[in-house]
Amino acid sequence: MAAALLAHRANGHVVVSSAGEHPGAAVDRGVAPVLTEAGMDLTDAFPKPLTDEVMQAADIVITMGCGDACPLFPGKKYLDWALEDPAGKGVEAARPIRDEIQKRIEALIAEIDAHQTA
Repeated sequence: MAAALLAHRANGHVVVSSAGEHPGAAVDRGVAPVLTEAGMDLTDAFPKPLTDEVMQAADIVITMGCGDACPLFPGKKYLDWALEDPAGKGVEAARPIRDEIQKRIEALIAEIDAHQTA
């Protein structure tokens, strides 16, 4: 959900990759509608596995509770957004999680913008 929201909000200004420790076969049925409500087209969206290549290509790595399962690479900025996993919880539970992620994304984009103009 975070990657889809960030890619949508960043509108091409940052490259976003998404990866999960144990990705499902499809976007969760409770998550998909709340992303669509936020204006996203999920036609080609699908969960992707976490790989070393994804991690090595990143400047900023946002984790959501993967703990020791996420490899650490030197020179990366790591942010751990400790949020409830919306998978399997339904639309009503996913909306406040989406909204919190959107707040954090806005703050992250403001930080990136400030760093680029400094």
